[in-house]
Amino acid sequence: MRLPEAVDSLSALAHAHRLAVFRLLVRAGADGIAAGEIARELGVLPNTLSSHLTILGHAGLIRSRRDGRSVIYSADYEGMRALLGFLVADCCAGRPEICAPMLELGQSCRAPE
Repeated sequence: MRLPEAVDSLSALAHAHRLAVFRLLVRAGADGIAAGEIARELGVLPNTLSSHLTILGHAGLIRSRRDGRSVIYSADYEGMRALLGFLVADCCAGRPEICAPMLELGQSCRAPE
C-alpha cells in the first residue's frame, strides 16, 4: 500500500459510524451482513449508512455483493491487511520488542465459539 491509499483508508475510518460499521463487518466474517441489518444493529439511518458504506468501499476496506434483493457487505480482509502492513512496515527500527505486543494480538485472534 502506498501513502495515498493509506490516507484514504485511515480517513474512511476516522468517523465513529464508519469505524463501527467496519468493526462489525470484521466480526461478521466472510459471510458479511445485509445493509438493513447493519443499519438496525448500529442504529444508523439507511441513507446515512449508504454514504458510509460507499466511503468504506472506495477506501478498499469493504466489499459488497447481491443476494437476491439484499446487498451483503463484508470486510475486505486483503485491504485491512494492506493497511495494517503499511502502518507497521517501519515499526521496530531494528528493535523487535517494540512490535512484539502487536504480534501477540494477532495470535490471540480465534474463531468464535
